[in-house]
Amino acid sequence: MKKLALVLVCCLACARASANPDAARWDAQAANVTIVRDDWGIPHVRGKSDADAVFGMVYAQAEDDFKRVETNYINAMGRLSEAEGESAIYRDLRMKLFINPDTLKAEYAASPEWLQTLMVAWADGLNFYMYKHPSVKPRVITHFEPWMALSFTEGSIGGDIEKVSLSGLQTFYGDSAASRALALEPFRFAEPTGSNGMAIAPSNSADHHALLLINPHTSFYFRAELQMTSDEGLNAYGASTWGQFFVYQGFNSRAGWMHTTSGADVVDEYAETIVKKGDSLFYKYGADLKPVTAYSVSVPYRGSNGFETKTFTVYRTMHGPIVRAADGKWISVRLMQQHIKALTQSYTRTKATSYKAFRETMELHTNSSNNTIFADADGDIAYFHANRVPIRDTHFDWRKPVDGSNPATDYKGVTSIDSSPMLLNPKSGWLYNSNNWPYSAAGPYSPRKSDYPAYMDQGIESPRGIHAIRVLSNRKDFTLQSLIDAAYDNYLPAFADLIPTLIDAYDRTPASDSVKAKVADQIAMLRPWDYRFSVSSAPTTLASYWGDELGRRVHADADGEDMSIYEYMAKKTSAHEKLDALAVASDSLLKNFGTWKMPWGDVNRFQRLTDDIVHPFDDAKPSIPVGFASARWGSLASFGPWEKERTKKMYGTGGNSFVAVIDFGDSVHARAITAGGESGDTASKHFDDQALRYSKGDLREVYFYPSQLVGHTERTYHPGG
Repeated sequence: MKKLALVLVCCLACARASANPDAARWDAQAANVTIVRDDWGIPHVRGKSDADAVFGMVYAQAEDDFKRVETNYINAMGRLSEAEGESAIYRDLRMKLFINPDTLKAEYAASPEWLQTLMVAWADGLNFYMYKHPSVKPRVITHFEPWMALSFTEGSIGGDIEKVSLSGLQTFYGDSAASRALALEPFRFAEPTGSNGMAIAPSNSADHHALLLINPHTSFYFRAELQMTSDEGLNAYGASTWGQFFVYQGFNSRAGWMHTTSGADVVDEYAETIVKKGDSLFYKYGADLKPVTAYSVSVPYRGSNGFETKTFTVYRTMHGPIVRAADGKWISVRLMQQHIKALTQSYTRTKATSYKAFRETMELHTNSSNNTIFADADGDIAYFHANRVPIRDTHFDWRKPVDGSNPATDYKGVTSIDSSPMLLNPKSGWLYNSNNWPYSAAGPYSPRKSDYPAYMDQGIESPRGIHAIRVLSNRKDFTLQSLIDAAYDNYLPAFADLIPTLIDAYDRTPASDSVKAKVADQIAMLRPWDYRFSVSSAPTTLASYWGDELGRRVHADADGEDMSIYEYMAKKTSAHEKLDALAVASDSLLKNFGTWKMPWGDVNRFQRLTDDIVHPFDDAKPSIPVGFASARWGSLASFGPWEKERTKKMYGTGGNSFVAVIDFGDSVHARAITAGGESGDTASKHFDDQALRYSKGDLREVYFYPSQLVGHTERTYHPGG
């Protein structure tokens, strides 16, 4: 019987191998990879080569959340409507204006051999996962090809392409009525994007080591936490955007890096003058007429009767594709498209163990939409501004479409690192960025705005920036814990500016005003408030509802006057507008909860029920109170809540997603937390085992060295095992 059973097993194995000619090759590579799952479910992947590590880390990602891995590449290649139907057609069209499979295949063939090897390992790891898990049914991609890795080379949550307006695209190429419906979506005082990064020099730390805070603000569950190592010198730990084969924000044994969304102008629009001659279209450029390129783009989509296809005739000029029309002109858009260099930079920076080596990766100039905070074990700390800022003629206002017919609008190269507002070891002993301008990045030792063209940064000093300076200044004794405390400091500087104007409005309003009498008790609550959040703070709740209501009312006027919404709320709204918004906010709380005196933690909640990309929420199901607040009010620890349809409580959907602090001493010491948990499987204990710690900012120890995994190992295996 035993011999018969063995024969049957061998026959089954042979049958599977014959069914897929790559199976033997995958099995051989899997034998070179070891995955250690720690007691938080986080994979520590080791391979003999870098390619082995890539094979194993993407296999581990697929184990944790294949749906998110696949979705990122469905979206990157403009195939979302094949999964989600007609509603995604114009999102796909936008991607297809910039991503072409034939182009990517040619770029793959032209890639250096070492990068091709990694892309092959990436595709093999995902295909091996599907081979070993036949019950997992992909929505669209049934087989990954190596060239596909070039479609998604930069791990930001919102890349440059997303700056192209979907409504404008749809108006130009499709159904304008549907586009108008898109444009009429209600305003939401949205959570600021961009993240926090802080670096502390040895001069300002208790143990005289450089420290780094990694605090990306994204939608929850956008990245996986993992470690990937190899015998070829790779040893990177941190957050990897689902499906990508590099650690996007993280650290190695000697250095760490954190990306924040930049306010630099890196995407430009050109107003093209179109001339029609016969059946042909041309555009003006100087004294010449150049032919408009016209070609067809097909977008397959899932319809009610199966798959259908919508075909567009699209246009482009030398500047880029036409994406909308305005004031009688066709508008083209120009943005960075250097996939090989971008993927090279994203991967090679993970192996950079010094400032010099890291800067060399920055010389590729393809991390266009991000600023970068850096720290290393040599004690260097650095700030790099957006990595691909075109050099332009400053006579033009690059915030608006420029005249495409004027050759003076041509780019004149790329701004060098030294010509950017960068910092290396500033005298302040600290530096930071928090989705704000770079001109306060190191306090009084920051770059000067007057030294740079306006297009270098179009941001403002945000409430988070003011808060960061407050917690970083005049400190010489930072430790891992005190840096965590700074990152979770509960002060809300926007309200420190806004609430006094509200109280002043109340004091100046005549007693005869009916609104004044209605909000007397609310003002009495807010008057002594110290502008600090906590789960028990009712003033935090009331102020947040008031700020949201007033911001909703005046955002358009603030935009029209090119003012910060905070400045507009404080200085341009009348006393009556301020008080009326408070009355409406109070009524909203009263309607939802029976009282406007609601503790913040009773309203502001973390809930993870499913692994849906768009998460559902339910007041009747368990959730966890969260003390920290929205970044729009200056909370460094960002928890971006919004009242959901059919719920009364506010549930976080983004903000702090992965947080890590690192001490670069003789060895690396780090602590971290991930929103919810590592796994997307609702049946796994790692689906939400970090949720309570996340809600309190209670970071856990990172097991960076094999010795640290002793006693903290849940499972050790080879991919497919």
